[in-house]
Amino acid sequence: MRRRELLAGLGSIGVLGGAGLVAIEGVPSVENRSEHQANGEAADRTETDPITIETITAPGSRDGQVTIPASDRSTFIDFFGTWCPPCVEQMPALAEANKRVGNSVLFISVTTEAVGRSVAKRELVNWWKTHDGNWLLGVDQRAALAARYLEGGYPSAVAIDASGKVQWSKAGVKTADQLVAGIRQAL
Repeated sequence: MRRRELLAGLGSIGVLGGAGLVAIEGVPSVENRSEHQANGEAADRTETDPITIETITAPGSRDGQVTIPASDRSTFIDFFGTWCPPCVEQMPALAEANKRVGNSVLFISVTTEAVGRSVAKRELVNWWKTHDGNWLLGVDQRAALAARYLEGGYPSAVAIDASGKVQWSKAGVKTADQLVAGIRQAL
C-alpha cells in the first residue's frame, strides 16, 4: 500500500509542477515561436483591426473602453492575473516604467479574468490598489486581445508601434529597464 501511495504522490507532484510551469510560461509551442521570439524579440506581424476592451475605475484608471492598438501613438500592454505571484512581483517594475515612459504610450495592464464571475470587480480593484497600480486597467473577458498578443505565460508584456506592428514582446518577470527598452522599440 505504501508503494502505491508513494507513486501516486510522485505523480501528483509531476502534474502540479507541469501545471505551474504552464501557468507561468504558457503552453510551449515550437511551431509558433521563432528563435527571435524565444530571445524576447517581437514576431514580425502587424494587426490592423483594433480591439476594444473595457477599462475599470481604479487608481490611475477610468471606467469606459479603450481601443488597442491606439491609432495615434504606440501601445504597451502588460498581461497579468490576480492569481499570479510573478505578476505581483512585476508590479514595481511596471510602476517605474510607467513613470519613465508612460506619457509616451498608451500604457495599460490587462487581465483576462472573468470579472464579475471568477473574480469580483471589487477584488480586482483592491488587488490593483494593494500592488500600487496607477495606470490604465483593462479587462479582456473575451480574451481577444490575449489571443492576438499574448506570446507566453503570465506576466507578459507587448510593445506595439503606432502602425500596429508588434515591436517587442516578452513573458516572465522583467526589470523596469527591460520594460522601458522594450517600449522604446515601439516609439
